[in-house]
Amino acid sequence: MNSVAMNASTKVNRSNKCSQSEFDELQEDAAYELLVASRKIARQLRESNVAERIVEIKKIRQRIYQQREQIIGAVVTATGKSRTDALVSEVMGVLDYIDWLVSHGAKAIKDERVSTPLALLGKSSKVYYEPLGVVFIIAPWNYPFHITMTTMLAALLAGNAVIIKSSEVTPLQNVFEKILAASPWLSQCVSVVYGSGETARRVIAQRPDKIIFTGSARTGKKILAQAAELLIPVDLELGGKDAAIIFDDVNIKRTAAGVLWGGMTNAGQSCTSVEIAYIQRTIWDEFVGELVSQCQSLVVNSGDLGDADVGAMTADFQLAIVKKQIDDAVAKGAEVLVGGTTLATEHDACPGYVCPTLITNVTQDMSVIREETFGPVIALVPFDNQNDVVAKINVSEFGLSASVWSKDLSRADNVARALEVGAVSINNVMLTEGNPALPFGGCKQSGFGRVKGVEGLRALVRSKAIIVDKQTSKIEANWYPYTRLKYRIFDQFIKALSSRGWRKWFGFARHGLQLESVAQKRRDEI
Repeated sequence: MNSVAMNASTKVNRSNKCSQSEFDELQEDAAYELLVASRKIARQLRESNVAERIVEIKKIRQRIYQQREQIIGAVVTATGKSRTDALVSEVMGVLDYIDWLVSHGAKAIKDERVSTPLALLGKSSKVYYEPLGVVFIIAPWNYPFHITMTTMLAALLAGNAVIIKSSEVTPLQNVFEKILAASPWLSQCVSVVYGSGETARRVIAQRPDKIIFTGSARTGKKILAQAAELLIPVDLELGGKDAAIIFDDVNIKRTAAGVLWGGMTNAGQSCTSVEIAYIQRTIWDEFVGELVSQCQSLVVNSGDLGDADVGAMTADFQLAIVKKQIDDAVAKGAEVLVGGTTLATEHDACPGYVCPTLITNVTQDMSVIREETFGPVIALVPFDNQNDVVAKINVSEFGLSASVWSKDLSRADNVARALEVGAVSINNVMLTEGNPALPFGGCKQSGFGRVKGVEGLRALVRSKAIIVDKQTSKIEANWYPYTRLKYRIFDQFIKALSSRGWRKWFGFARHGLQLESVAQKRRDEI
């Protein structure tokens, strides 16, 4: 494990008040040396096989399981999450994903035989999936353990060396280093750097083979612009404005519970949190009443023993954004049904809490409708027509995920297909990312590229096309020389391949043999 630009004695709180003196930025020469060392390690790792790497990843899984309480404690201290949020979303999610990697990862990237067309009879085709080299992971602050670990372990299983730029808001100093120590071999394949966006910029300047970024659209665009100049591939998982569509045939109590959890989990600081709930007007009063009742019963606290529902906001800048959106909505006529205020705290390492908030009477000119909120706030909107609500969601600049709630699974499926998003949970919420076999990612301003599932793992390898022919004296029909006779036979051969039934096979055999015969002759013999 290589830890770069780190000061272990510095205590960094979650209020985003890190200064340059608290984190030494990675300098240009250090970034160059880091990439040189990482490329050397990547070449060595490439010589290993997936089975060997899986053995080491199992050791890391065991270490995470054994030290889960310490990990949870570090995450809660860094982020302000409730303890159960940290256990379920950070630790359990990582363990689940490792189990999928161990069971299915090797199959996803093993050499693959593919079909060969009739015109290439006698040849065989296959695809090799090979490591990219050095993968640079720029980690977020909202799920600093889960997202970093799952992406890193997938990259390692695929045979890549990894550089992690831990978020300066939630650096989790020494957490990853201690976990990776369970596998001294894989530990050598990972470097953790600490610092600001400037550190990330200097690493990118040294041309890693791939960048994976999770964070805001604004920062994502800066990374993409720098990477474009260097032709570095980038996967971006950016913001969202995720909606829930609730039809009038649902079980109101269960659906309200799901929507509430989807909006408030991790204090709403998830890119797939429910930010707008579209409720069919025929159940509006009953559903909103149930939602309000359940919201009022939530326990807001951090540093708990597992008995709090909603924790603190992680960063003071995000707290300010949420407060500004609520104030803007109220000033323009919105009604706050629950919450809408921040709670003071005596904990100097915590910027504060936002009460779980439900807002109605919202309009399109309010930022709480147009912009990502990233806090424990759900805007409630009635709807009458299915097509209208789908159109409202699709007009958003974001397209990460959504949820659809209805007993009519055919209708729910039709709506899911119509939504311009990367994932849809039907009669559940934020659950697609809970299945490691499913790819995760969005479209539009929510980014592009996928993590998890076979698609996500293959995003960490480079496909290599292979075709194999026998070593004989036979000259290929499409090789030189080109003659008028060969042209005519080729044309008849194409017509045969475009036919059906016996004509296709008869023409293929007849004209194919003619082509092979002509191909073996010199130009002056044809």
